[in-house]
Amino acid sequence: MLSTAICNINMNTPILVASGTFGFGEEFADFVDLSRLGAVMVKGTTLKPRRGNEGNRITETPSGMLNCIGLENPGVEVFLSDTLPRIKDKMNVIVNIAGTSAEEFGELARLLDVDGVAAVELNVSCPNVKDGGIIFGTDPKAAAAVTESAKKSTSKPVIVKLSPNVTDIKLMARAVEEAGADCISLINTLMGMEININTWRPTLGNVTGGLSGAAVKPVAVRMVYEVAKTVKVPIIGMGGIGSWQDAVEFFLAGASAIAVGTANFADPSITMKIADGLENYLQSRNLHSISELIGKVKV
Repeated sequence: MLSTAICNINMNTPILVASGTFGFGEEFADFVDLSRLGAVMVKGTTLKPRRGNEGNRITETPSGMLNCIGLENPGVEVFLSDTLPRIKDKMNVIVNIAGTSAEEFGELARLLDVDGVAAVELNVSCPNVKDGGIIFGTDPKAAAAVTESAKKSTSKPVIVKLSPNVTDIKLMARAVEEAGADCISLINTLMGMEININTWRPTLGNVTGGLSGAAVKPVAVRMVYEVAKTVKVPIIGMGGIGSWQDAVEFFLAGASAIAVGTANFADPSITMKIADGLENYLQSRNLHSISELIGKVKV
């Protein structure tokens, strides 16, 4: 009933987990049937190891959280030699990648064009150092260049993760689709800030961070709805999903699959509860497939 396929990736359910919220998957093996997940979007991976940002990197906020981890990860070589061999037979592995130039994204995509990697997800919300600090995810031309570079370098499906910190999400979606994206995932975090009123200093060491959790869900649903009306490639919706009811909203808005992020921290088994809830919902409405929900919002 919940089985589906996106970009020729066969999935037991349309429920994925968002990068940066689920480690490399194995950390949740005691709480989740990994094979029941559509895929695990593993921790953001870069060419070289990264220590991440200094100081406080996470703080709870009303109905969500702020984080500024800074892409801490062991680097692609360690992922390929140590991590991937352990996890590749347990689940569909989608590798979230981040670079400082279009060329870096291409090189990462090339290195990850191996057995055990189902797809790559381009994190275009990182600074483009070569071009003076432009954020790929807010510039259609830059996002298109990154997408083209990755597409030329891999035989794997290329998923582009869009930033919500833009004026027109439809413009960004069209740009990456025209550049060859096989799928679009959205939304990434909203930029936010918290100030400690006792010290008068920002709570986070990086001053600002990414806001995620239930607080961003209405923004995410709206953006998925707009993008679904704009592009033909499938959409993986994310942003504040914490229940099967939330997931249904995203499917109705036009998502072909959903990814759970911040909710994993509060309840490590939440994805399994969402899967059970979706099955019961479909049965209660005499529906036979999740495809009968996709884009069916009545406007």
